[in-house]
Amino acid sequence: MEVLETIVIQSTEVEGKETVVSSVDIDKAKAEFIWTLQATWHLVNTRLEMDQAFDQPVCKKKKLWEMVAEKVNAKLRESEVTNVTVKAYECDLKWRNLLATYRKNAERAKRLGVNSVHWEFFKAMHEVLGKSREDVEAQRRAKLSGTRVGNAMASKRFTPILPTPPATSAAPCSARPPQDVLQLYMELQERKMNMWAQQKALEERKIEAINNLAQAISSLAEKNSIQMSKDGH
Repeated sequence: MEVLETIVIQSTEVEGKETVVSSVDIDKAKAEFIWTLQATWHLVNTRLEMDQAFDQPVCKKKKLWEMVAEKVNAKLRESEVTNVTVKAYECDLKWRNLLATYRKNAERAKRLGVNSVHWEFFKAMHEVLGKSREDVEAQRRAKLSGTRVGNAMASKRFTPILPTPPATSAAPCSARPPQDVLQLYMELQERKMNMWAQQKALEERKIEAINNLAQAISSLAEKNSIQMSKDGH
């Protein structure tokens, strides 16, 4: 049994001869959200329910992810999990990990069949994300059938346009279809957003680590100063 899973790991290392662990570090560690199986399922179901909102050409993804985080936290509170809350950027990064894993398993399903995939989230995600453009268009036409708009579209007469024969001296055009160009552009934009989110989260971790280290050094210096004053007396 083989399960493909991709995880984006972010880490911050602080090198030094001595490591001082303060109470602030312990509080920060407790405040970090841990993705349990239950919390991950809440995220997957919530994100899939809002998939149409995320697919809109003009939408504020930050606001949508804040809504996702609110819904996930509400479901966790219903399950009596209230010790820590998940943030919008954490939901975004976790979904990107899940999406990368889904795509790898989708490729495996194409080659070896759906039964070869044993990832627990694949079926739920594939029911929403696995629909092709043709399936979506067919569903749209089925919804319009029988309505005034659908009848108008079906009864509309179009004048056929015969294709222009290609010139014998010109070489055939090898330009990509508009759909492929648009898909490539969307993939590039998604990669840029993914890199930006990871970089932002990494910088925030670095700032937190620096602040924690500065507080620990300040606390240690204060203790040494008090101890030296006592020894002087």
